[in-house]
Amino acid sequence: MRAAKATILQCPVPKSIQLSSTQREYRDIAMKFAKEKIIPVAAHYDNTGEVNIDFNNFSAKFVYENIEFPWDIVKEAHRIGLMNPQIPKKWARINKFGNRSDSGSVVLWLFRYSTLHHGTIISCCASYYSWKRRAKKKYLGMLAAEPVIAGYCVTEPSAGSDVSGIKMKAEKKGDSYVLNGIKAWITGGGPAKWFFVLARTDPDPKVQPGKAFTAFIVDGDTKGISRGKKERNMGQRCSDTRTIIFEDVVVPMQNILGTLGAGFKIAMGAFDMTRPAVAAGAVGLSWRALDEACKYALERKAFGAPIVANQGISFILADMAANLELARLVTYRAAMAISNKACFSYYASVAKCFAADSANIAVSNAVQIFGANGFNKEYPVEKLMRDAKIYQIYEGTSQIQRIVISRHILQKVANTGNAS
Repeated sequence: MRAAKATILQCPVPKSIQLSSTQREYRDIAMKFAKEKIIPVAAHYDNTGEVNIDFNNFSAKFVYENIEFPWDIVKEAHRIGLMNPQIPKKWARINKFGNRSDSGSVVLWLFRYSTLHHGTIISCCASYYSWKRRAKKKYLGMLAAEPVIAGYCVTEPSAGSDVSGIKMKAEKKGDSYVLNGIKAWITGGGPAKWFFVLARTDPDPKVQPGKAFTAFIVDGDTKGISRGKKERNMGQRCSDTRTIIFEDVVVPMQNILGTLGAGFKIAMGAFDMTRPAVAAGAVGLSWRALDEACKYALERKAFGAPIVANQGISFILADMAANLELARLVTYRAAMAISNKACFSYYASVAKCFAADSANIAVSNAVQIFGANGFNKEYPVEKLMRDAKIYQIYEGTSQIQRIVISRHILQKVANTGNAS
């Protein structure tokens, strides 16, 4: 793992976590949009592409039909300025909210009601801080001007948490690089208009990861790119996740992000910046789970009284609320660390780890409160439980986050003799 630019020793304690007037406006717009536009159709998109089985021919292959991507929602979100809030205003002329420090608040409110997710944010973060002005204007400007999706191509079939195990090769030929390899589990892989791609440019396996890989931006319509079928995931089914295959894909040198060999650092830096957004999504899901569990516990009756009258139920709700508050606070803390450009790697991992674990506990508790109904697709908590698991996996598993956290803490102990 790369060393953090700043340590937790250098992180000032925030004076306030109150939202600004702009952030509150942004939050309210996101909440209204989620309630009116996402909730009514969330179950529909979750169910598209179900397996159709020919029971008269059991040897027939399963066929996935009616797979839909919610373009209407994406276009409307873009129109009112909810997409790509991490793009600064000078590149996002139509988005008055263009400010990366606001993005966590919006994701939190959107995910309170839905788990529609794109890989665009992480691609933007990696690109913005590593590219020259002309390229930023083209690719970030494209995202600001149109409802465009970008894909973050780092993970491979045999390289997930171990990013240094990437096998995709980029070989220099003249004024270009030729990319060959396979990227897996790419969020937004189907509709993506361009990709952030991490590839090995130094063939020597003994070279350290910090010098062996280079980051490229590749246009989605470049010759040699093919996209696999949409994956049938357990949850977050609006996420168009696919395998992306690169066969002799020619990329001009001006599409290198940063410098040659700096790709690993850029990719890891992007994860540090987007983990709070993932945490915000997990917080939003926990929030929704608590909402649904409370409503159901007040309405459902057993032994002549609402089930919430039983301490066994009310204490579960209390635990869900306590964990929700803690997850929300640590997520804001991580977002503020990014805004202050101070040791956000540590706080990003803490937020992502705690919020993801809390979300999975919350939805499990919600299903328990619903009883048999919670195990049925007609009730919303069944979908929430399926959607929650991925928060402990993508953008660094919960185990990887614990490695990052422990290394920071041990570094602090070595420097000061204290862990807190």
